[in-house]
Amino acid sequence: MTDQPYHHGKLREALLERAMETIEEAGVDGLSLRQLARDVNVSHGAPAKHFRDKQALIDALALAGFESMNRRIHGAAQSGDHLRGRFVGVAQAYVDFAVAHPALLSVMYSTKHHPDSSAELRSTGEQGIQVAQAMITEAQEAGDLAAGDPETLAMVCFVSLHGAAVLAAGKHLDGTTVEDVVAATTDMLWAGMAAGVPAAQLS
Repeated sequence: MTDQPYHHGKLREALLERAMETIEEAGVDGLSLRQLARDVNVSHGAPAKHFRDKQALIDALALAGFESMNRRIHGAAQSGDHLRGRFVGVAQAYVDFAVAHPALLSVMYSTKHHPDSSAELRSTGEQGIQVAQAMITEAQEAGDLAAGDPETLAMVCFVSLHGAAVLAAGKHLDGTTVEDVVAATTDMLWAGMAAGVPAAQLS
């Protein structure tokens, strides 16, 4: 529990941090601005200075979640000299985030795809797949991967890894480790892209 964050100018960050913990513990239905205020030791009206209502809090949570996930993905994409190793690192970063924050991940994507989502949220939510597209393009230019539409290939990679992430977060891997699933998934994805599987067969 945070000690009087408002008086230190960090109320918004403290509320978001506690809200992230709350949705992992009790789901979105467990979110309450009044309860969050109690949790961080401020008056019940203090959160309104930053979030007009619960939906505004959820929107901010989704944005903060994508920002946190993107930092991990960007870090992995820039770690190491070998493209394939960086590709695996990005995949592992995404799946690890999903396993650590399953409820938040659900909020992130449901909020991003809501008709009223902000341009900032949609743009931030696309950064991860844009990193994948850039890596695929770089690998194609280096001759490591066959020619193909990077946008389509990146989407296929995302769909495959998101499925692995959801199964891992739900503990449905039947004894297989998360690392092994990520390794097998990225091996198949890379092999398919290297062989030049037609995009029509990937859709």
